[in-house]
Amino acid sequence: MNLSIILGIPGGWQIVIILAVVLLLFGGKKIPELMKGLGKGVKEFKDGINPEEEKKEEKDTTEKK
Repeated sequence: MNLSIILGIPGGWQIVIILAVVLLLFGGKKIPELMKGLGKGVKEFKDGINPEEEKKEEKDTTEKK
């Protein structure tokens, strides 16, 4: 039996079909905006998890100036 079936990982054709459906639903102009929003959300999530790293980076940049 194929390992990807056991783990529930989509194969090549399934990914192509999913991408085609997303393109049809949102259109070519909306996809970059959606990805930009997703990126900002991931960044905010990471900053929320590790706020001490953000403070350390701010301190490093102010010392360099």
